[in-house]
Amino acid sequence: MLLPPFLCHKEVLTSMPQKANRRGGPKKDGLITAAPFLLPSLLGLLVFSLLPLLVSALISFTDWNGLDQLLAPGFLQEHFIGLENYKNILSGAELWKVLGNTGAYIIMYIPLMLAASLLEAYLLSSTRRGVSAFRVVYYLPVLTSWVAASLIWTSVLSPQYGAMNNLLALFGIQGPGWLLDEKWAMAAIVLVSVWKDAGFFGLILLSGMVGINKSYYEAASLDGAGAWKKFWRITVPLISPAIFYVLIVALINAFQLFPQVMIMTDGGPNGATQVMVERIYRYGFRYFRMGYAAAFSWILFVIIMACTAIQMKAQKRWVNYDA
Repeated sequence: MLLPPFLCHKEVLTSMPQKANRRGGPKKDGLITAAPFLLPSLLGLLVFSLLPLLVSALISFTDWNGLDQLLAPGFLQEHFIGLENYKNILSGAELWKVLGNTGAYIIMYIPLMLAASLLEAYLLSSTRRGVSAFRVVYYLPVLTSWVAASLIWTSVLSPQYGAMNNLLALFGIQGPGWLLDEKWAMAAIVLVSVWKDAGFFGLILLSGMVGINKSYYEAASLDGAGAWKKFWRITVPLISPAIFYVLIVALINAFQLFPQVMIMTDGGPNGATQVMVERIYRYGFRYFRMGYAAAFSWILFVIIMACTAIQMKAQKRWVNYDA
């Protein structure tokens, strides 16, 4: 192909993009350049995530007690029991009791946490003076460790000397036994969890609210819409992706409920707060039945994945990504 004279200059020719002299050249060069930077992260993922997953899957088919060496000769011949752990868990009454306790926690926790987070985000999205300081205050529970928070709330919810029952007594209400009462123990755990998590999830919802175009609210005001109608017809639909993310994370956290239970109730009273991760910990590190605990953890993994898949499927009906 003949080039126009003004394109035949040497500097112009050298500045023109050249075809790669080998297949996939630029992409391959970029991958080679990035490899040394990606390698530490990939090794970390392999050693600290994928390898433990594979080992735990193997352990779930054994009766390993956590003390014998995994790499000892003849380990599998001595400890392999096949699907026995899974059969015992699925056929026993304990799993269904634990799932019932977890379900009760989820039914109370998710709506209360979402309502508290929405209210917090709505209040903090205003432009009034001092709002920035309140944002820090609302986020403080998130920064508090579960150990410290659980110990404080154990004292607050004490039936005899706790501040909660003393506050209720001022209104003539006799407070329940909270952590010592089978009917109220899980509700107390939910109360503490909402207090701890609302700041984190509220911040996520707040980031969605502040990104909404103000013209939507101005147009709604011209049509005579009130604050409540604008919240439900404009705010909630436009932050539905953030709400969906909050629901996904909150549900996974609910299934992984553990520190507040172990510190505040230790699974009691009478097993009223026994949950999946508490059972896994107890079987693995108190009863030294690592294989049984590993099987419990894989059942929990399947349940979480199934619930997440259902949420991903259902989000198409109500989550709005077009705004």
